[in-house]
Amino acid sequence: MLVLKEILYRKSNFILALLALGVAVSLFVSFFSLSQALKRETIRLTRDMGFNLRIISAKTDMNEFWLTGYSDNTMPQDYLKQLISFKDISYAHLTATLYHKIVWNDQEVILTGISPEFEPSGRKKTAMLFSVTPGTVYIGYQLARQFNLQPGDSIELEGTKMKIAKTMAETGTAEDIKIYLELSELQTLLHMENEVNEIKAINCLCLAEGVDPIEYLREQLEEILPQTQVVMNKTIALARKRQRHTIDNYFSMVLPVIIFVCLIWVGVLAMINVNERKKEIGIYKALGFQPFNIAWLFISKSLLLGIVASLIGFGLGNVMAFRFGPRIFKITGDSMQVDLTLLWWSLLAAPLCAMMATLIPALLASFQDPAKILRLE
Repeated sequence: MLVLKEILYRKSNFILALLALGVAVSLFVSFFSLSQALKRETIRLTRDMGFNLRIISAKTDMNEFWLTGYSDNTMPQDYLKQLISFKDISYAHLTATLYHKIVWNDQEVILTGISPEFEPSGRKKTAMLFSVTPGTVYIGYQLARQFNLQPGDSIELEGTKMKIAKTMAETGTAEDIKIYLELSELQTLLHMENEVNEIKAINCLCLAEGVDPIEYLREQLEEILPQTQVVMNKTIALARKRQRHTIDNYFSMVLPVIIFVCLIWVGVLAMINVNERKKEIGIYKALGFQPFNIAWLFISKSLLLGIVASLIGFGLGNVMAFRFGPRIFKITGDSMQVDLTLLWWSLLAAPLCAMMATLIPALLASFQDPAKILRLE
């Protein structure tokens, strides 16, 4: 086969072009894999900033709400089921919460009952909050320190003995004076069955820059639960949105530059190859080879180059991603997986790009005047 003889005869040119395209594919695969890991890491880190949506009763006195940190008005826990039933709602990580302030050991504390998290989308996601086993409590840092409480100790709440499952880390907020229970258990303890103060959630809208999602979220809530209102922590929501946009913009800017530089490299090598072979091309044409045959010699070479480069680049890119990913992304790095979709895209894009980079030199070679070339030589 003529193209294989051509490759073997001009090994250095083929190896340099293979290196250029292989680097482009490997950088694309590794960069894309790492960027996906970065997105997952960012989602987890920004998610851990906490809930940025709080759904409370429409009757809530907002001055009192901001002073105490929670609504004194309760609402039916069934509201949570109504929200979950709307699959297209732009709320995620829904959890119902009940707050109640009591005096315990001559100290004001906030009993907090939390439900499991639910996803209207039905997708399985890592829970944001811990879950409390019935019969146990989690104790806030300040209370544990003040009363010298340790996991395994027992305390009494409203006449019921509870076992401490965990003492919380210091947060520097009101969380340090809270005692956490499983929601239904706290409801029973306080004789407040099916009552909650609020439903916490995360805004999962990704709107354009400058668009405030709160109005859209309020419209959705008005349709589903007109007896409630939603409050957004815009600082957390904005930080989460900006971080995600930064990552998307970085990926969309850097990757095209890498690919463009590597394609220029392949095109320059193809042009050099044509210039070095003017005499040979002139002889081919003098012997009766058609322009298509000469052009196909270069294009078929680039096609084979692209296939080999995509396979090598895909393998090398995954090696790089899996070597450095877990070191960079401590939370989600271990969850990285080989994405075979990238292999198919590489097998499609690399040969196509290689042929496009070779097209102009190939056309120039096929339409040269053999008499002029041989006379100059």
